[in-house]
Amino acid sequence: MARKTCINLDEVQKAKQLRDQTTTVSEYRKALSVILVAEYGFDADRAADALGISRRTVFRDRSNIRNQDDTSKKTWGGRRNSSMTIEEERGFLSQWQEQATKGGVLTVPPLHAALVERLGHAIPQSTTYRLLARHGWRKVQPDTKHPKSDPAAQDEFKKNSRKQWRPPA
Repeated sequence: MARKTCINLDEVQKAKQLRDQTTTVSEYRKALSVILVAEYGFDADRAADALGISRRTVFRDRSNIRNQDDTSKKTWGGRRNSSMTIEEERGFLSQWQEQATKGGVLTVPPLHAALVERLGHAIPQSTTYRLLARHGWRKVQPDTKHPKSDPAAQDEFKKNSRKQWRPPA
């Protein structure tokens, strides 16, 4: 036998207030999922069927309404698997910063090897790429024109060439 649901008056008042002030259908359903269970005696299955949501969503909506004023909610985000702190990463990249700003060609493999040596264990190369991206480093493309190109000759060719090319017969 399932446990009897006990919803206190504060939760019902919050749900009614949400119902009266809502502007979206999802918020309206959230409020109704609490009101139907508290005032009309619906169980979670009947409320879920009536609202077109899952049974688990009924409980989740009730929890959201109960805890909507909590400012001490813990969120999941953050870096949990970092090898170095952000400051340590900045310090590591500062030794490469000088070479990069002088216009030297800086490639990832030597930087990755230095990072592996610093950490003392092997890491995937994608970790090095993510470290560079995290600190705003980006790939700078070289010039795309040939050093022996002549812009005047190219413009002349464009002006005097045939508009449509046909293969020789």
